[in-house]
Amino acid sequence: MAVYAVGDIQGCYDALRTALDDVSFEPAHDRLWSVGDLVNRGPQSLEVLRFVRGLGGAATVVLGNHDLHLLALAAGHGLPGNKDHLDDILAAPDREELIDWLRHCPLLHHEPSLDFSLLHAGLPPQWTLVDALAHAKEVESVLRSDDHPAFFARMYGNQPDRCPEELVGMDRLRFITNCFTRLRFVTPDGSLLLEEKGPPGSARDPQATPWFDHPRRASRETRIVCGHWSTLGYMARHNVWAIDTGCLWGGHLTLLRIDLSEPHPFTHDCPCAQNPTHFA
Repeated sequence: MAVYAVGDIQGCYDALRTALDDVSFEPAHDRLWSVGDLVNRGPQSLEVLRFVRGLGGAATVVLGNHDLHLLALAAGHGLPGNKDHLDDILAAPDREELIDWLRHCPLLHHEPSLDFSLLHAGLPPQWTLVDALAHAKEVESVLRSDDHPAFFARMYGNQPDRCPEELVGMDRLRFITNCFTRLRFVTPDGSLLLEEKGPPGSARDPQATPWFDHPRRASRETRIVCGHWSTLGYMARHNVWAIDTGCLWGGHLTLLRIDLSEPHPFTHDCPCAQNPTHFA
């Protein structure tokens, strides 16, 4: 059995299928881990959702920020942007089945047998893996409940940027969600810098560091595969493998085989690449 983690797909169905064919992926005995952002921006989000959902137990998917945006729109909240490519999903005859499946995907997956954890964006430096699993379940339980429309109504926002233990309610849920689906940079005291989207070294705060480089990161012994950061590209250090290599933006789609003693990346050109300035 081979286990492949795939970077942000964002509606690039043809690239995904080509990448899987090139490694002879067979769902009867192989497994696919997705770092999230299955949808949006690319032209074939509906096809991606249908395909990955159709893999059944061969696929493990964690939610990304674009996936949550789709769920919010489906729940009647958030504003559809003129750069979104989600209308085909929202109008699909199997919309409800797809949305319900996506809403039940986790924010964090940990598999002891592989000694790997899967998430979309990052973890704040103060969280251990045990902390992260507990916090993920807080949001997952709301997403899977009848209260999810109220969550999506207040999901968007950059505050709070720190999470003291006494933080409760929607502020707490928003902070947790932002960590798992939007985090790139943190300050020395562990605050989130959610507006920063450039490569390492580009943050306006000279003391800002990528979340995985924070010297006191409590999850440093946890092996993590993540995506979300296309301007970072492929990166493997401090037990973190970042595999969003900008498929949609003229880069590549990366598969990372994680069942080997040393994880091995495979990269594939994306035929639906677009100019990122169109989405600035």
